[in-house]
Amino acid sequence: MIPLPELIVFDLDGTLADTIEDIAASVNRVLSRFGLPSYDSATYKLMVGDGFRALIERCIPPERLHDEGLFDQVFESATREYAAHALEKTKPFPGMLPTLEALSRKGIRLAVLSNKPDDMSNAIVRTLFSAIHFVAVWGNSSQRPRKPDPSAVWEICGMAEARPERSLFVGDSGVDMKTAKAAGMIGIGALYGYRSREELKMAGADFYIASPPELLSLIGAT
Repeated sequence: MIPLPELIVFDLDGTLADTIEDIAASVNRVLSRFGLPSYDSATYKLMVGDGFRALIERCIPPERLHDEGLFDQVFESATREYAAHALEKTKPFPGMLPTLEALSRKGIRLAVLSNKPDDMSNAIVRTLFSAIHFVAVWGNSSQRPRKPDPSAVWEICGMAEARPERSLFVGDSGVDMKTAKAAGMIGIGALYGYRSREELKMAGADFYIASPPELLSLIGAT
């Protein structure tokens, strides 16, 4: 069991919310318009996590990536398409909302740090978790480096007046666990998300949860 943390930082896609269907549908529509191959949801689960630009780079066949004009058009179109359809099927993972409410009642500060574009991250979190107070909801922005750079995590810790060593980072990918390690936080691997236990283990996960409510048991907050 982990002592009651001062702060818990959550990843968004694959951790707080199941976003993959809207991502896949939106990007596939754009790829189709440009005559590019589309992908199934299982493949998208392996491609997300490093930001929307990286996702589009992975979607375009390698032999077409040299065409910067094509990439820019696909990226801009996919960004608009996803922004317009990001909340059609996206929903919190089962048990996530009551888990967040229980954590808040314990006085634990909460935050979100995603590599998804900042405006999209905020739109999703503010819609799905409007009753939850977050110290910060930060997505990818030119104002700060992306995960796994720990700079943003440390800034959030400062805002929350929390010590990294007494804080948790909950995420479903190796990038999230590397972020936790770089920041000096405890890394909690979300096995219900999009990546494998092996990836989380290789990246340094300290503990694992198979569902959001298991986080409460892990810190003795049930």
